[in-house]
Amino acid sequence: MISWIDWSVLLGSLVFITLFGIWKTKKNSSTRAYLMGDEELNWWTIGFSIMATQASAITFLSTPGQAYEDGMRFIQFYFGLPLAMIVLSVFILPQYYKLKVFTAYEFLEQRFDVRVRTLTAVLFLLLRGLSASITLIAPAIILSALFGWSMAFTIFMLGSFVIVYTLIGGSNAVSKTQVQQMAIILLGLFMAIILIYSQLPAGIGIKETFSIAGSAGKMNIVDFKFDPKERYNIWSGLLASFFLFLSYFGTDQSQVQRYLTGKTLTESRLGLMFNGLVKIPMQFTVLLTGLMVYIFFLFQQPPLHFNEVNRQNVMKTEVANEYKNLEAKFDVVFNDRKTFITENIAKDNLSDETFSQKLKDYNKKIRELRLEAREKISQANPSAKVKDEDYIFMYYVLNYFPVGVIGLLLAMIFSAAMSSTASEINALATTFIVDIYKRNWVKDATDEHYLKMSKTVTLGWGILLMIFALWAAPLENLIQAVNILGSLFYGTILGVVVSAIFLKKVSANGVIVGAIVAETVVILGYFFSDIGYLWFNAIGCILVMFIGSAYSAIFNKK
Repeated sequence: MISWIDWSVLLGSLVFITLFGIWKTKKNSSTRAYLMGDEELNWWTIGFSIMATQASAITFLSTPGQAYEDGMRFIQFYFGLPLAMIVLSVFILPQYYKLKVFTAYEFLEQRFDVRVRTLTAVLFLLLRGLSASITLIAPAIILSALFGWSMAFTIFMLGSFVIVYTLIGGSNAVSKTQVQQMAIILLGLFMAIILIYSQLPAGIGIKETFSIAGSAGKMNIVDFKFDPKERYNIWSGLLASFFLFLSYFGTDQSQVQRYLTGKTLTESRLGLMFNGLVKIPMQFTVLLTGLMVYIFFLFQQPPLHFNEVNRQNVMKTEVANEYKNLEAKFDVVFNDRKTFITENIAKDNLSDETFSQKLKDYNKKIRELRLEAREKISQANPSAKVKDEDYIFMYYVLNYFPVGVIGLLLAMIFSAAMSSTASEINALATTFIVDIYKRNWVKDATDEHYLKMSKTVTLGWGILLMIFALWAAPLENLIQAVNILGSLFYGTILGVVVSAIFLKKVSANGVIVGAIVAETVVILGYFFSDIGYLWFNAIGCILVMFIGSAYSAIFNKK
């Protein structure tokens, strides 16, 4: 149980952010002001807003578990980000500013026709609606399991805070509260690193930490081997994820809406570049947190399975004794590994190849026992979520952090959930009103009508996302689930936008055919091939451009 001090820190942070958002943006006299803000933001507010939108609770719940299990190689996912920010700043952002658009999809009607605009808007609504439900359910799954809260209560509490200030303040409330949310996030992140390091055993300094991590194969920051089946290497990071980031930051309304509120084109460009430069160090720090937790649990025994609710449930079933036997085996292997590492620290053998191989053998045995434990949990309860990587960091926080800091870390996670969800609700409402409702259904109403509908749709999307979240059941590590979902749609959307800007001879019919074929190929490819999911961003984009060009060349000529 967390203390009243931690509860005070957590609730105080959430209430402050909500009231601040309402106070700063209580007056929105027009639809444009409500959906787009006052368009007077400086570059650093834009930069923090962009980062806060992307840094959902999944980042801080799931990414440390990714590093704990798989090492640092996930950082390669972000290598294409700075290059994508440069391309966006030079080629795409000026187009949006020149046309003074509400959404990224308005531009497509001016280049093609309303069908293309509506198609891409619908793809975005489908993608972002599903993704937003995962970002909302991420903290709910973990917190409900750790504290015994009901899933519905956790989702309702999170969603309610977000809906209140997003509904009242609109886009301005989202952008201006995200600065405070990022401050809490960064403070909590760096405090976590310092506390974990301070709790390592005597004699384990920075040198020993990285030596042990390297010997265990966890310092796999760069992998130069080209393998399209491998999710994370330098090639998928520089090439495949480049297309993902280009589409996410250039065509996803939740991001486009953040930098279109800048004072000038220069301020928006600086905000994008700030994100490109700071995001990689930030993600490295999040992964480093997970790596430090791994080192800590080499000397302080962790549970066989990090989801305590699953363990309690399995102990009430007929496989309880089998699970206890696995825990006994785990205790033996853990103690043998701890003794082995301690002896080699004393001998200064941490860089020896024999030490590395033996350590990997111990880790393999522990991994096999953890997999067997999951099988027993699944046998006892087939509907249980047996992957426990997402619970590792929170298990450590709740059991080893001091009073007060636990509340700050929980505030960090809730702030991340609120910042990303608020941006997504705001973007979903904007896209629906501007690209669907106003363009196709009610074309000539008053601004007062559209403002009222914008607030109604904002509330509707917020409620809908909470309902989606109750039914969501991501099967993968949560950070990967969001990126996989994005990779199934972003490539196609990006292909349409790139065709609009650079391929002047592509027709509306050509790009529609290209988008439909590309999306079909991407979805079939994901389910029936072994290609790493990041590559589908490039595949989708290139297919739209190629098929759209070929179709237009053939039928336009006829």
